[in-house]
Amino acid sequence: HGAPVTPTWTQLARTAEAGDTVIELIHGDVSWSAGDEIVVASSSFDMHEAEKMIIASVVTGGGNGATSSSLITLTTPLKHTHFAKIVSYPGGKTIDMRAEVGHLTRRVVVRGDDPSEEHQWGAHVMLHSPGDESTVGRISHVECTLCGQAFNLGRYPFHFHMIGAVRKSYVRGCAVHRTFNRAVTIHGVHHFRVLNNVAYDNMGHAF
Repeated sequence: HGAPVTPTWTQLARTAEAGDTVIELIHGDVSWSAGDEIVVASSSFDMHEAEKMIIASVVTGGGNGATSSSLITLTTPLKHTHFAKIVSYPGGKTIDMRAEVGHLTRRVVVRGDDPSEEHQWGAHVMLHSPGDESTVGRISHVECTLCGQAFNLGRYPFHFHMIGAVRKSYVRGCAVHRTFNRAVTIHGVHHFRVLNNVAYDNMGHAF
């Protein structure tokens, strides 16, 4: 268990233009800090426009109108524009098009070694046992990076494998990024809770 991060992800309160060094979030109270790493999701058809950034400073409770928000100053300018509007259509239909912002830094880290990047062969956490409730895995606010093993069956960053009922287990509030084989794999288990996690830059399916 790492120190809780709140929120683990949020959305932009206003469109961030290419060249901006300050972004505004819809949450007014974030526990994020200078030096933390975040990712701003792409809002185009190009997934490579997602941008991993480092926070320079955080001002909470600022805002625009009646909505409380946070202002995040970045150490470097954005390279791409990230859209942040709720678009309305006839018949009262709306689509929330505000780009997501995920927090990637945790105080407890599961990490592959340095050659993992070159060989796409990283760390992995696997839980397996004979049957219902015979294994309990509680993982919260952990960062998992350079994890998973490319094209190797069953070697995923977090993997609960063929245990049956796991009501006492969860993976919540974690950041799983730069991985070589998915993020969280749920195989043959029931009642497992996977909550409020951030997955970014994963090979294959995330969850």
